[in-house]
Amino acid sequence: MTRLLLVEDDVDIAEPLARALTREGYEVTSAGDGRVALQTVLDGAPDLIILDIGLPGMDGLDVCRHVREVRPQVPILMLTARDGELETVAGLDAGADDYVTKPFRLSELLARVRAMLRRSSPPELLAGDVRVDEASRQAWRGDRELDLSPKEFDLLALLVREAGKVVTRERIMDDVWDVNWFGSTKTLDMHMSWLRKKLGDPPPIATVRRVGFRFER
Repeated sequence: MTRLLLVEDDVDIAEPLARALTREGYEVTSAGDGRVALQTVLDGAPDLIILDIGLPGMDGLDVCRHVREVRPQVPILMLTARDGELETVAGLDAGADDYVTKPFRLSELLARVRAMLRRSSPPELLAGDVRVDEASRQAWRGDRELDLSPKEFDLLALLVREAGKVVTRERIMDDVWDVNWFGSTKTLDMHMSWLRKKLGDPPPIATVRRVGFRFER
């Protein structure tokens, strides 16, 4: 299970955010103090850190700098209530990979987390007899290379990455299309139909009625 460290001292933000991340299938450890957060990282590197700037004990910028010294590969998403260019530059200079300004939309933050985890994950995905190389944007079923459009590739990569789990229609639209997409989801059904035809039989993608889709392992 993917492990996240959430570092936020405002319980009104931290508690609902931790619940939402847990519902997404992540294992979440929370810390409300900068020094506690740094010790947690030293004890065992998480797969991603969500880090507030304004913290007691040690502020988020200092935590970020220390994490970069000991765990340079861990992705860091910075949370800040400040929207000035100076604060943004300071966070990125400290080693953050991305930032979200409070107040944030939960769907946007979750999409950022997923994108950062994708970038830090191994470039090749495997489920059953389907193989997806995200670096080269190539995919195969068995020995047969699949001729996929950009959206079909992104759709397949997402489903293979989450193989065995139900991926909701809403998440697919957020990840493959756009978090701000307000159009019809019929475009998803159309691309899913094309993708299934290209994958061939037996069909590896199951429809979970009124919820989404699942790639069978």
